[in-house]
Amino acid sequence: MNNKILIVDDTKSWLMFHTKLIEQLYGDIFDLTTASSAKEALRKIKFNRPNPYSLIITDLQMEMDYDPMTAGEWLVGNIQKIREYSSSSIIIISSMYNIEEIAKKYNVNCVSKNMLSSNKLLMKYMLEKLMPFLDKVQNGSI
Repeated sequence: MNNKILIVDDTKSWLMFHTKLIEQLYGDIFDLTTASSAKEALRKIKFNRPNPYSLIITDLQMEMDYDPMTAGEWLVGNIQKIREYSSSSIIIISSMYNIEEIAKKYNVNCVSKNMLSSNKLLMKYMLEKLMPFLDKVQNGSI
């Protein structure tokens, strides 16, 4: 069971929101790491190749030097090129209008920041969908 999650967002309040929400839902069962840019996230991802993150949660709009795509889209595309991350899950959490289109393009999951902030159980739903071992953890089997 790999319990490593990388959370990527350039806004400190959103990094804290995601971190605190996951901790409220699951306590300390996850090894949470944060990055405040796509470049920083990719460095951490490459460094952790021997023991990859099982889940990467990323914003789309961060650094501005990736035109015509967003930094988050650039990051997702690069993660998918790394063989060690082929079984890692990705969730895009953003306020961008085309979040679903981008998620579909890369075959990843997405949640609107507006929806998540009004219904925090969406995070629980997404994590349990992508990390089936959580059911065993919550039932005390692990």
